[in-house]
Amino acid sequence: MADTTTAAPGRSPLRLAADIGGTFTDVAAFDEANHRLLLGKSLSTPRALVQGIEAGVTKAGTTFAEAALFLHGSTVAINTLLERTGSKTALVTTRGFRDVYEIGRINRPDAYNLFFQKHQPLTPRRLCYEVTERIMADGRVHTPLAHEELRALAQTLKDEKVEAVAILFFHCYRNATHELEAKAILSELLPGVFITASHELSQEYREFERCSTVVANAFIGPRVQRYLGEIEDRISSEGFEGSFLVVQSTGGLFDALKAKQECIRILESGPASGVIGTQALCHQLGLENAIAFDMGGTTAKAGVILNGRALTTGHALIGSYDRALPIQVPTIDIFEVGTGGGSIARVEHGGALHVGPRSAGAEPGPVCYGQGGREPTITDANLLLGRLGADRFLGGEMKLDAQAAEAAMLERIGGPLNLSATLAASGILRIAATKMSYAVKGVTTERGLDAGSFALVAYGGAGPLHATAVAREIGIRKVIIPRAPGHFSAFGMLFSDLRYDYVRTWFTKLAAMSFEAFEAAFTTLEDEGRAAIAASSITPNSVVVQRALDMRYVGQEHSVSVDIPEDYFRTQNRAAIKEAFDTVHLQRYGTSAPGEPAEIASLRTTVTGVLAKPAMERIPEGGATPDEAAHSGTRPAYFDSLGAFVDTPTYVRARLLAGNRIEGPALVEEHASTTVVLPGDSLTVDAMGNLVIAISGGAR
Repeated sequence: MADTTTAAPGRSPLRLAADIGGTFTDVAAFDEANHRLLLGKSLSTPRALVQGIEAGVTKAGTTFAEAALFLHGSTVAINTLLERTGSKTALVTTRGFRDVYEIGRINRPDAYNLFFQKHQPLTPRRLCYEVTERIMADGRVHTPLAHEELRALAQTLKDEKVEAVAILFFHCYRNATHELEAKAILSELLPGVFITASHELSQEYREFERCSTVVANAFIGPRVQRYLGEIEDRISSEGFEGSFLVVQSTGGLFDALKAKQECIRILESGPASGVIGTQALCHQLGLENAIAFDMGGTTAKAGVILNGRALTTGHALIGSYDRALPIQVPTIDIFEVGTGGGSIARVEHGGALHVGPRSAGAEPGPVCYGQGGREPTITDANLLLGRLGADRFLGGEMKLDAQAAEAAMLERIGGPLNLSATLAASGILRIAATKMSYAVKGVTTERGLDAGSFALVAYGGAGPLHATAVAREIGIRKVIIPRAPGHFSAFGMLFSDLRYDYVRTWFTKLAAMSFEAFEAAFTTLEDEGRAAIAASSITPNSVVVQRALDMRYVGQEHSVSVDIPEDYFRTQNRAAIKEAFDTVHLQRYGTSAPGEPAEIASLRTTVTGVLAKPAMERIPEGGATPDEAAHSGTRPAYFDSLGAFVDTPTYVRARLLAGNRIEGPALVEEHASTTVVLPGDSLTVDAMGNLVIAISGGAR
């Protein structure tokens, strides 16, 4: 199918994608005219992130001026939240409800923990203000908005020098009039201040979750606006005249202008892109179920492809469960742990060895980078165990210092624990594998899915190094390493579509549900989505709509989202809707109640503008034994199951052919990653160039 995106005269229809991670910035470009995939990787530049993008584009052998479409995903939004480095933010809410944000839900997962601490709001109580107004749950205005109070409050906010304001009025999901009025007044009186209203982000009930979402959007808003503005200015100055789109947490694309206002929607843009890439790979391979496992320099993330589709959720928890801040916007269901290549290992009181979540990042980076790092990391451990080649990292562009890594390992880990550098490094990798398995279990076992029945698709610069060890932890028997795994999240952006998600809270029992009313509500939302896509700077090949309902049994508090085929609405098939809900509830919780009545809490619709996708090319075929040209020698590497260093064959991935088979132990090297094939495992190269590893189930 041809892409309908229009390129400027004289320029090939080049799609350019950039993913900024905590350690590296990855760039992927697809030249549709010449059917070429171009890749670039550079260290992230925290003080001026756009410089890392420019370096990656240069290494990919292209320019911004050549691109018709620039796609971007970043960790800036999520890192601003996690590090709490956002703007000074005020909350304006309904009189009498100032403390909703601080009180939260009083989750207490550990009932007997005397040192339990609940979530910490992003804005202090002294910056939470009340104004007189009240809208009822059915949308009726009970008390008009007091405009004069709001104007007086504007002066207070100006005196406080706030940089952002979040507006949360009760039941605004039913009637947004007061929020719209308040935003108009504050925007007029507070020029230059980032102002956001909750109904723009979420139109669901639950006041605490909506409050947390809008405050988070205000907290990160000014920084994200500046950052995206800097990118726009820089790429424009470099001759870019195409469309600039940003990846949402759903994996869909929307205009950078909208991203500047609804910043909270890009929290998981980078990880979501990798899941979308995994979904595209699954479609190509005819694989229904897979786990997307992404290990970069700072974190490890996991998502799920179930029945050919990426699993999504209507909310996310930012931080640990007990202290998390809820974000009530649609997102791909991703579980994240603070374990990446740059994660720092340390010995704590009592002699316990810990790995992460603190990371060396891009600056100074692991000790072996030679940029001033002093604390050993997972990357240093891989180097000392021979899994990384000191002279082959990033294709030889970056030389690694093994002596410095060994000295740091002995000083910080080996000495305190009375271990050799080798055993200390091995212990670090074993702990890392166990911690990363939690991310995989978080999106499978905790969702009622059997992780062992899924294939593990591993990517990210460090993913292929650890994928087989993680698979063993969980009982997974098949691991797939896609082509260019170190650039896979950026590559996944090339398969993203325009996407708009809408949710409306609408309480009704299924038995009393009016199909006509629901059809009218869905149509209104879908028309809004179609209009947003039509107003976009690019034209999709087609528009697809997917409907869902948030449902629960009567008497329950929480609901589950159930995808509902449009045919069920057209035929008014209540029984089919109920059966679909029972099935989802059974999968999620291990129980269902087909005889109990159900009710609907919210309706959801996703409007997708489908773009043409790059073709995944086949590679030449070969025999079972790799050609001699694919061999790049041997290197001593340590494996726990063997208890010693052994001469391990190394292969150049670019020279492997379809049908080649490699028995472990072995190392397959490419520019931005190394795949470890453990003893007992076997690797086969498929027709698309993916490395398919059969896990033996033995030890590491």
